[in-house]
Amino acid sequence: MIPRYTTEKMAEIWAPENKFLHWLAIEAAAAKAMEDNGTIPAGTAAAIGTAKIDVARIEAIEAETRHDVIAFLTSVSEQIGEPAKFMHQGMTSSDVVDTGFSLLLRDSGCQIMARLEKVMSALKKQAKAHKHTLCIGRSHGIHAEPTTFGLKMASHYAAFARCHLRLDEAIEEISICAISGPVGTHATCPPDVQAKVADALHLKPETISTQIIPRDRHAMFFCTLSVIAGCIENLATEIRHLQRSEVREAEEFFHGKQKGSSAMPHKRNPVLTENLTGLARVIRGAAVPALENITLWHERDISHSSVERTTLPDAIMACDFALERLQMVVEQLVIYPERMRENMDSLGGLIYSQKVLLALTQAGMNREEAYKIVQEISMNVWESGCKESFLEQLRNDTRINAVIQDDNLVELFNPQGYLTHISELVDRALESS
Repeated sequence: MIPRYTTEKMAEIWAPENKFLHWLAIEAAAAKAMEDNGTIPAGTAAAIGTAKIDVARIEAIEAETRHDVIAFLTSVSEQIGEPAKFMHQGMTSSDVVDTGFSLLLRDSGCQIMARLEKVMSALKKQAKAHKHTLCIGRSHGIHAEPTTFGLKMASHYAAFARCHLRLDEAIEEISICAISGPVGTHATCPPDVQAKVADALHLKPETISTQIIPRDRHAMFFCTLSVIAGCIENLATEIRHLQRSEVREAEEFFHGKQKGSSAMPHKRNPVLTENLTGLARVIRGAAVPALENITLWHERDISHSSVERTTLPDAIMACDFALERLQMVVEQLVIYPERMRENMDSLGGLIYSQKVLLALTQAGMNREEAYKIVQEISMNVWESGCKESFLEQLRNDTRINAVIQDDNLVELFNPQGYLTHISELVDRALESS
């Protein structure tokens, strides 16, 4: 991923030096397990641990050998001398690469988990602050009935809480160690070595690894990131809609020296949430290659390798960056309660049509007849451009005032009636994690 969309922490996790440090730790842990078994001389693991990572030297060797693990082993051998001949005993390259990849995925997952928690914290704060801030709910983009901005935020909080649970399971699924030899039989590297390395690295030993860790584990991890991306985009799209000139109920914070357009000085564009929409596509784009990586020839081929060196790390970095940006957007979101109320009142009271319908049926009118009457009056208001009040038209209709008293009719147009269960719903959502 380009630096523009990479956080400092995630760049450190995926830096070549960190990858090789994981490989060194794996080799040292395997050597220690073999020392304990008496298959290699004592002191081998300690010697391996003294080696330094020289990325430039490893890359120079790989330019000749065309093999990254051999280049790494050669670089370590040059530094530790005689003990090097006992390093990597009975192991294959994938033992190191796959277990190292597990460590990278685990660390990345934990970093993304921390980002999720900060987004959830920001959403929780907005949900509490605006628990009873009335706004219009929309279906199909059209005004439906009143809701609150806090309930909107609580809904998104609940979605990210579910993502948190899924990611926790995905991290567990991918925290796997495989030290099983060329085709996974443990013939040259017994199972207890794998178990001891797994314990040293806080991983779980793979059940059967052929030559590699089965890629269904990785696919689950990246499908989980894709769901997180969907939740990021869902919230970003809501904010983009609310910032539209015709709506203007909320908007991204606009910095003092920020410019919106090279041509139009008045512009305040939702550029951050538009950016999040694009990054969500990048993240989701990794799901299909990760799923296709499940299918490999026999015990192993390397068709998965190029995907795991490019697309998959990019998706991780994009997800981390997107969550950091989303946190900032939610924390600094500018909210306009007065505008929300203006929009809610802009259809001349049509948003209370269901209340009227229910009142008519509760007064004994047939539901089909009641619906027909309310829709007829509603369409008159709609076609007048909502310049005529829905309430006044109802008051002037003999079919309505014959069954509903005026005071009761007026009370149907009180939006506070929609807040009865809001506190319960918001609190339930915020406790869902």
